[in-house]
Amino acid sequence: MNTAFPAVEFDAAIIGKLSQSGPRYTSYPTADRFQNDFGYGQFLEAVAGLRMRRSRRPLSLYIHIPFCDTICYYCGCNKIVTKDHGKAATYLGYLKQEIAMQGRLFDGMGQIEQLHFGGGTPTYLSDRQMGDLMEHLRANFDFAPDQQGEYSIEIDPRTVSPGRVHSLRVQGFNRISLGVQDFDPEVQKAVNRIQPEAQTRLVMDAARDAGYRSISIDLIYGLPKQSLTSVARTLEQVIAADPDRIALYNYAHMPHLFKPQRRIAEADLPTPAVKLELLALCIGRLCAAGYVYIGMDHFAKPDDELAVAQRQGRLQRNFQGYSTRAESELISCGVSAISAVGATYSQNEKSLDGYYAQLDAGRLPIVRGIKLENDDLIRRIVIQKLMCNTELSISSMEQAHPIQFARYFEAELAQLKPFEAEGLLTIDPQWITVTPKGRLLIRNICMVFDRYLSLARENAPQPLRYSKTI
Repeated sequence: MNTAFPAVEFDAAIIGKLSQSGPRYTSYPTADRFQNDFGYGQFLEAVAGLRMRRSRRPLSLYIHIPFCDTICYYCGCNKIVTKDHGKAATYLGYLKQEIAMQGRLFDGMGQIEQLHFGGGTPTYLSDRQMGDLMEHLRANFDFAPDQQGEYSIEIDPRTVSPGRVHSLRVQGFNRISLGVQDFDPEVQKAVNRIQPEAQTRLVMDAARDAGYRSISIDLIYGLPKQSLTSVARTLEQVIAADPDRIALYNYAHMPHLFKPQRRIAEADLPTPAVKLELLALCIGRLCAAGYVYIGMDHFAKPDDELAVAQRQGRLQRNFQGYSTRAESELISCGVSAISAVGATYSQNEKSLDGYYAQLDAGRLPIVRGIKLENDDLIRRIVIQKLMCNTELSISSMEQAHPIQFARYFEAELAQLKPFEAEGLLTIDPQWITVTPKGRLLIRNICMVFDRYLSLARENAPQPLRYSKTI
């Protein structure tokens, strides 16, 4: 296994030639393959199977808070924009009911070693509401000590004071993620998110004073009004702010799927060529500043838990992106949230009314999901290893599963040959290894192993539902 990961190499010609729409592989099978005949009963069977096997794997918990005060035009998240904070009180009542049900199901089966609050805007909840919710979580789950667990929350720096940042630390959070996207005033105006740099730095300073273990910043390239000059200026400001992690997302303009994006003038968007130059600029500046390229859209300092987990082979991908707990069962609570338990994925109702109705009926609000077959499990491991480790041990796969790799994946290995010819990976009898040049196109490489994509291409043209791989 690699102890040091190769740098990433940017090749605009190959990226321009190979970029296409494709999954991000936060799961395999991907969420669009979930089935409506998977529900509460199938989830209970999966949990019962874990209990029967006396599973004591660590647990990961995701809590979805869907509310926002204002709309950011680029956003593609499942959120509810409202100034009526009374809706949050109703939602919390139902969320606590779901948490209690999940707590009973997983009682005695392991400690929570990872917690993530996402949204929406989790800090839409008041300080009192958040404190009450964290107490409720601790009453229903056994949490690992602060120094052992990774407990993170996404915040909007426009909505929290330094005092609130300190309060969140006292309530149990030890990692904080800040939405920034871009510091340029014209870009902020174009996406309806006015957020001065000084406001963000104030929150970061408070987080350091409060003793958070890790501070993360989210950036987006490809937004309206962005230029090489403006993004270079934002990068200088971000590097000076010195976050532990940086998530650099590609803006996927899909107004047919996300209504708020219809307010963005397409004429203001960077051209595909400029967008590639923006990506090259970001990667070059961040790596030169000492950040490690983790994969896809994640960067971290060499001593951050994310970089350490990758070096130690503990990195995984889940619905929040790259994560440090490779063997955790993921329990997710809240509207639209997705759990990964045993060999299953399950998703909650996407609407508040549907979510409330299921809980009123005494059921977990699971509306769809999938039970993985052996082939799914094998392919999930292949995709996970390539995404997280940049390499795959063929002999390890053959030892863990009753397959002869070259025969089982004969068609896929043939499809990888053009990638090998382009210098994106190497294949020998023992290893598939992604090169520095191939790391940016890892989604393309993993798509070769996606059986559902192959079946879809054979049957009919698919609607545009994925973002571009680059």
